[in-house]
Amino acid sequence: MGKNILIAHGGGPTAVINGSLQGAVEAARVSGKVDRIYAARFGAEGILAGDLIDLTEVSPTVIARLGHTPASAIGSCRRKLTDGDYPTVLQTLKKFDIGAFFYNGGNDSMDTCHKVSQLAEREGLDLRVIGIPKTMDNDLTHTDHCPGFGSAARYAALSASELALDASGLPIHVVVLELMGRNAGWVTAASALAARLTRCQVLTYLPELKVDEDRMLADIERAWAKGKGLLVTVSEGLRGPDGKPLADTGIVDGFGHVIPGGTAQHISDVIMRKLNIKSRAEKPGLLGRASIPYASPVDREEAYAAGRYAVNAALRGQSGSMVSIRADRTGAYSSSMELVPLAEVANAEKTFPLEWIQDGNRIADEFFDYALPLMGGDWPEYAFLR
Repeated sequence: MGKNILIAHGGGPTAVINGSLQGAVEAARVSGKVDRIYAARFGAEGILAGDLIDLTEVSPTVIARLGHTPASAIGSCRRKLTDGDYPTVLQTLKKFDIGAFFYNGGNDSMDTCHKVSQLAEREGLDLRVIGIPKTMDNDLTHTDHCPGFGSAARYAALSASELALDASGLPIHVVVLELMGRNAGWVTAASALAARLTRCQVLTYLPELKVDEDRMLADIERAWAKGKGLLVTVSEGLRGPDGKPLADTGIVDGFGHVIPGGTAQHISDVIMRKLNIKSRAEKPGLLGRASIPYASPVDREEAYAAGRYAVNAALRGQSGSMVSIRADRTGAYSSSMELVPLAEVANAEKTFPLEWIQDGNRIADEFFDYALPLMGGDWPEYAFLR
């Protein structure tokens, strides 16, 4: 292996993505086998521009702060590399004498990571390539879950519970909460914990099931009639029977994905127009993936461990793989790391199990058995006086 390593972030940051960066940097430092530690400024954009940040001499105190710093400390991007970009990528890797490359990201980032690995093999470059999983959407395959999910799920559950208490404390409108998740409803499913923590009626709709608006309205009307307040939680990527988003911006991102927009507001408007019930839409958006106060301790620890594992795997000679988390829920929760081939992960998507969706708008206990250990403990016990 060459004496320098390169780390890059791809896609939307999470509350714990910098924890993986911290783990990678600290593992490289203690190994005694790495000369320079580089990070690409704004991900693939930095690699193409040869714009790298040298982290080698950064104070350990500053590196330690990464674990509690939201978003991406080195910058990320949604740049999809094309075939014409890879000669430039190769030039940067050679210029900085990179012996190991680590890409921290989701589905599209793992595809990029896989292509860089193939490029290195094809060009005879002595380069180890390891993907570090990161996505609040929890939709990477071949891993029990993804760093970033536990914290986003905790934020969704606690924020939904707070809104549910507000909706039931002043039951004059239906509250519609929109959460991130274009095609996978894992984070929105976590918001259904509000039904367990409060006495409010909660309906939850995920993008894995197409939504019949008339049936949704009928369900909302029945739940509203119970008079205990009503919270409706929805994924931003909800689609109607025709497969089109309920709310569509008409814009696509750098990877060609349709950018949904205003799903909660659309549903809220329909409630008021067709049911004549007051409604208001809430959308935390980026706060749901960036909140440090709501970050899960388990998520933070596993993100850090994934970064360390990636570097140590490369130093052992491993390449062409992504770090995968294995979880053991038979007793007290525990997890371990292993490697899976990038070829099996790239561009694959793990959606929410349909059998965990009940009656189209309730989440089964099996999901909470799966997710609660990842979201951290210390759930609030609210006072109920009415």
